[in-house]
Amino acid sequence: MLKYCAKKIAQLLIVLVLISFFSFGIIYFAPGDVSSMYITQDMTDEQKEQVRKDLGLDRSMMEQYTEWAKRAVQGDFGVSLANKNSVAPQIMNRLPATIQLMGAALLLSLILAIPLGLVAGAKKNTWIDNFISSISYIGMSVPSFWLGMLLIIFFTAKLHILPSSGMHSAGMTSLGDTVKHMIMPCITLSLGNLAVFIRYVRANTVGQLNEEYVVTARAKGTPDMKILFNHVMKNTLLPIITLLGMNMASLVCGSFIIETIFGWPGIGTLAMSAIGSRDYPMIMAYVMMSGCILVIGNFVADVLYAVVDPRIKRGIDDANGK
Repeated sequence: MLKYCAKKIAQLLIVLVLISFFSFGIIYFAPGDVSSMYITQDMTDEQKEQVRKDLGLDRSMMEQYTEWAKRAVQGDFGVSLANKNSVAPQIMNRLPATIQLMGAALLLSLILAIPLGLVAGAKKNTWIDNFISSISYIGMSVPSFWLGMLLIIFFTAKLHILPSSGMHSAGMTSLGDTVKHMIMPCITLSLGNLAVFIRYVRANTVGQLNEEYVVTARAKGTPDMKILFNHVMKNTLLPIITLLGMNMASLVCGSFIIETIFGWPGIGTLAMSAIGSRDYPMIMAYVMMSGCILVIGNFVADVLYAVVDPRIKRGIDDANGK
């Protein structure tokens, strides 16, 4: 198991290096020049050249990347071009809000998808299955930005029961107020994953219900609901662990849009403002941070899958000669 984790960590580090190179490359090859943010018209040619030299733009791409990567490993992503403050503290201040929203959306998706998928699989080809499947198809088809705007119009503009933006009301920091602000963005962000999870749970449930252990349990007179939730559910959820890691990308990218629509004070809105102001250090840090979240999520999913699935764990031990 230790060798398996070490192998996964090595792969993770390689991917992180590639992500860092990509993060640097999209800015390096972007149109325009970073030095234009510092150079003024009244500067002489010597002063302009000094600015480029101070920014390291007189060096090759690999030299610039190496210098940036060294600082990034130490947590230094440079200084924001928009507000002249260090990038890393700004991201770390916004990151908890994004993780909070992503975690709540993921938890909501699982809480709803597991029972709905199990029931749909157990009631295959009935009206219940068709109804739940229709919900999942709608969830996969509805654009998140459109749903977010629709929720704002209905619950804020029409019913006046939910706030349309922000994380807290003015002068309030209570948990209840935060939850109230989180309801609409959480629903919007979780809908796509909810639909995918339902389809996977349903398909796995249909397959598991044809296994011999289910037939044996039924022959012993075990109630169907007990079989479904005590036996089938355990085997059904194994592929969901891997799916969780794969869907981290949609959560990271989705939070970018959802945070902007609902004014959620996370790294998504910070990155959106950075793009609007051509704040290259902030954009590079956001891409790197998003990539790290995605890669680490997949790594955790792989390890958890190996831990909970005896077949995978046995295969790892056999490969290690145990």
